Amino acid sequence: MQSSRRPIVAGNWKMNGDVELVEKVEQALAGADLNHLDVLVCPPAPFLSKFSTDGVLLGGQNLSHFSAGAHTGELSGAILKNIGCSYVIVGHSERRADNHETNGLVADKVQAALDSALVPVLCVGEPEEIREDGSLFAFISAQLDAVISLVGINAFSNIVLAYEPVWAIGTGKTASPEQAQEVHAFIRQHLAKLDAGIAQNMQILYGGSVNAKNAALLFGQSDVDGGLIGGASLDPENFLSICQAAKL
Repeated sequence: MQSSRRPIVAGNWKMNGDVELVEKVEQALAGADLNHLDVLVCPPAPFLSKFSTDGVLLGGQNLSHFSAGAHTGELSGAILKNIGCSYVIVGHSERRADNHETNGLVADKVQAALDSALVPVLCVGEPEEIREDGSLFAFISAQLDAVISLVGINAFSNIVLAYEPVWAIGTGKTASPEQAQEVHAFIRQHLAKLDAGIAQNMQILYGGSVNAKNAALLFGQSDVDGGLIGGASLDPENFLSICQAAKL
């Protein structure tokens, strides 16, 4: 991990949790020395207002590409901002698969987040068949380029990236530290073709079955700047251990 980039560990609760878990996570984090990183928690939207711990950043799991209006069930960037969010996950593989979010729609959502002064955590990553057929880098390039073509490379100074190999999400499989590093380095090099400074300063998180046992090895890679944590973020002690593994 490069010392010029501040680590981030983000917990994505997905469609899990309750008020009791909010309290347990707050208690686990409250007494810990976590000044070396940013801790981000992304619970289901109804629980966002239940968090009060100082030093913990809040993020939405999704936002609408619309700014307001007759869109029942949707949350705008302005609404997320109003209830205390500073980040929002955009383009998670489960949203892309379950809700048919295209690269173009994900780009629109990144723009909506930026327009609301939210930091998008832009997720990219490949399913297993893409990795196996050798088109991994072209697949990820297309995900990135759709956003670049809409918002421009300069906007990436206000974006966090998360590489999440789809085959490693919730499966117990984890990309090896070397596999993670290879893709993170590719992402940084791809952005560097347009702006080397933005690429060097870009925080790129790894997501895919990160746990307390493998976090230190993953985070120790030179281009891995923290993690987007799924299931392990639902266990307060495990999540704390993962946060403690992210050292500059």
